[in-house]
Amino acid sequence: EEPTSSLAAQVLATVSILFVIVSMVVLCASTLPEYTAESVREPSGIIEAICIGWFTAECIVRFIVSKNKCEFVRRPLNIIDLLAITPYYISVLMTVFTGENSQLQRAGVTLRVLRMMRIFWVIKLARHFIGLQTLGLTLKRCYREMVMLLVFICVAMAIFSALSQLLENGLDLGTKNKDYASIPAACWWVIISMTTVGYGDMCPITVPGRILGGICVVSGIVLLALPITFIYHSFVQCYHELKFRSARYSRSLSAEFLN
Repeated sequence: EEPTSSLAAQVLATVSILFVIVSMVVLCASTLPEYTAESVREPSGIIEAICIGWFTAECIVRFIVSKNKCEFVRRPLNIIDLLAITPYYISVLMTVFTGENSQLQRAGVTLRVLRMMRIFWVIKLARHFIGLQTLGLTLKRCYREMVMLLVFICVAMAIFSALSQLLENGLDLGTKNKDYASIPAACWWVIISMTTVGYGDMCPITVPGRILGGICVVSGIVLLALPITFIYHSFVQCYHELKFRSARYSRSLSAEFLN
């Protein structure tokens, strides 16, 4: 649970990080068209089994040595570990009981979704990097600000999407913009405009629509900036707290070892 507590813990943390990286590379490679070849799929299957074995053993050992088993089961990171490991064993069991090969199983939508859940292994890195821990703690503490930000965006999106649909397509001005045929379609334009992304796949062509687009962009900048200050200060505070907690825990382990 504390990778910096000892040299052995640091070695195990490094090995775990390497397994996560290898697993992610295999997962990404499995989506390539060339992955269907047997010469490629068989070695990657072996690598996948080794990674699953390591993660399973790690999870079991951590459960055995944990002092509070109920708290261990309730921790979000441990739940994510279980959700990431389970799909592999489900696929293996289906192979044993149905006799189908793995390629046919992956054709099922459910199994493909379960297989992609392995991407959550990236979150395992939160145990080894204080930055990811800080991000998670910040989101937990700033949920009110996040909800407030979401409300701001939803209200602005409702207003600007309705107005843009009216100005670009709803009024009979001789020029109708088919990209704004409905309010839900205009919502996409509002989102990419308020976040200043601007893909360019749809844009207003009328003068009132362009004026509204400028107001939408400026409003998005202001609305997004309002809660960011609170989130930033919370992030800095959480980072210093975790740094202090980690240093204190390391000192206590060192003192216990010397005694």
